[in-house]
Amino acid sequence: MDAVIETAWTVSAIRTALEASALVREGELTLRIIEGAEPVLLATMHDYGDLPIYLSVGGAQIVCSVLLWPVAEQDDRPAFNEFLLKAQRVVPLSNFAITSVNGEDVYELMGELSCNTSLQTILIELRTLAENAIDATGLRETFGAPASDTAAA
Repeated sequence: MDAVIETAWTVSAIRTALEASALVREGELTLRIIEGAEPVLLATMHDYGDLPIYLSVGGAQIVCSVLLWPVAEQDDRPAFNEFLLKAQRVVPLSNFAITSVNGEDVYELMGELSCNTSLQTILIELRTLAENAIDATGLRETFGAPASDTAAA
């Protein structure tokens, strides 16, 4: 069972802890904080084709997300969206969403954690989300969108 920590995480604390952790494999990821209204941690997952995962901390939760592809590129969007709502078990521990990036709707894959979880669980979430994002590209092709080598940036 994973231990719950007493102190809630911040983006900066997560970065520092991951960079110092023996749990992270050498060359597995690169971390960078993107400053804004709220800081975001960009984890570039090298074991997954340099997949970018964004991690933010707010309230009582940590949110990790991957931008997938523009909604406009998805053929038969109603069927695809219905499939996503019915088949959440296709990508365990992750949720699909639609978010706006520079005025364009983009499919997003997300996972949420408590701010009082262990560093090991945060790393497991990053790895699981990366695997699920790769698996999600197969769904894209199943519903008629063109194959893509990379997720949207």
